[in-house]
Amino acid sequence: MMKSNTLHYFPKPKPEPVVGPGEFSIAAIGLDHGHINGMCDKLIKAGAELKWVYDSDSEKMEAFQKKFPQAKAASSKNDILKDDEIQLVAAAPITATRGDLGLEVLDSGKHFFTAKAPFTTLEQLEKAKAKTKETGLKWAVNYSERVAVESAVFAGQLIEEGAIGRVVQVMGTGPHRLNAMGRPEWFFEKELYGGILCDIGSHQIEQFMTFAGAKDAKVEQSKVANYANKKYSELEDFGEASLVADNGAINYFRVDWLTPDGLSSWGDGRTIILGTEGYIELRKNLDVTRSQEGDHLFLVNQQGEKYFSLQGEVGFPYYHDLILDCLNNTEHAMTQNHAFKAAELCLIAQNMAKRIE
Repeated sequence: MMKSNTLHYFPKPKPEPVVGPGEFSIAAIGLDHGHINGMCDKLIKAGAELKWVYDSDSEKMEAFQKKFPQAKAASSKNDILKDDEIQLVAAAPITATRGDLGLEVLDSGKHFFTAKAPFTTLEQLEKAKAKTKETGLKWAVNYSERVAVESAVFAGQLIEEGAIGRVVQVMGTGPHRLNAMGRPEWFFEKELYGGILCDIGSHQIEQFMTFAGAKDAKVEQSKVANYANKKYSELEDFGEASLVADNGAINYFRVDWLTPDGLSSWGDGRTIILGTEGYIELRKNLDVTRSQEGDHLFLVNQQGEKYFSLQGEVGFPYYHDLILDCLNNTEHAMTQNHAFKAAELCLIAQNMAKRIE
């Protein structure tokens, strides 16, 4: 007997802009990854004003300005770093260069907001830790598969409400379409992109740590492989890892670049969160053969079962909270320790990964 009508859970109201005109100015540096568009768009919707953009590639800047005509083209990144009005720099350059850029941004007195993965080496991470302690400024990371996915946002709200009890396991899949012909050369150079667990694996580890309420974890095992793309010898098109958190929660995730062309989305990303009193399943990007829309959430607990369609229902409070954290020196969006710990664990998983031939 179904009891779905007894489940009275509702998303929190979508957040309104948290600042008015001129109260929080941002700039964009480094347009090598398309995530920069979503990062800037969501900050603008939270009230930020986008003043500048810079990339060494003028064509990338022109394309960016078509989306954001309010952004002035800087002649160099120094135009931005020397502008005292800029409070935060959003950045998505080549992955291996994000660490050095962040150091420059914090040295200029501005907060830094980078696309994932924030680092490709543990040495870069240690320098970032030291710089945040030295300056007191934020080094935020756009772990978008949680903070920019409404079903994942609502899952976090449900867990906070105790809808499934204590979280004991998170299983995640992060499949992506390779679309090799549309990728830049650096995407296939491991020194520059960091490896599959460092790259898209960072999403999976961050969401595990969040949903499980963990502060630390141990990587139990990890593997990588290149199964279908031998033309690109440094590409890893498959990766997996298992972790155990400091509070006993367990994680397994799989990421890949093997999404078939027949799928109507770039990837069928899913997450299953098991609790002591129920479970949640997220179908983030689509529900295969049933809906090409994303943000499907299925909740089952002791009271019954319920389906939620969340696209356009929850919003993205992380970006609003990030602005307020920068202004008020708080940590409501994400603590600095959490952002760095997720980065550290994905680097450890990458470094210890057994390569399957």
